[in-house]
Amino acid sequence: MMKPHRGAVILAFGILGLVVCQLFGVAAWVMGDNDLKEMRRGYMDPSGRELTQTGRILGMVATALMAIPVVVLIFILVVSIVSR
Repeated sequence: MMKPHRGAVILAFGILGLVVCQLFGVAAWVMGDNDLKEMRRGYMDPSGRELTQTGRILGMVATALMAIPVVVLIFILVVSIVSR
C-alpha cells in the first residue's frame, strides 16, 4: 500500500513562499525533495509527481529570493567594517 501524495500541499507552500513568506518556500523545497524520493522508490503514489515538482521549483525560487537580501546585507556589513 502506497502513501498518498502531498502534491497539492507542496504546490500551495511553493505559491505561499512566493507571495506571503519565503519560509513556506523552504518547506516546499524540503517536502518536495522527500516526496519525490519516496515516489521514485515506490513508497508514495506517483500521480502527484507534477504538482510536487512544480511546488518544489517554486520553493527553490522563493528560497533564492529570500537569500538575495541576506547576501546583500552581509556584503554591505563587510564593506562598512573594512572601510573603517
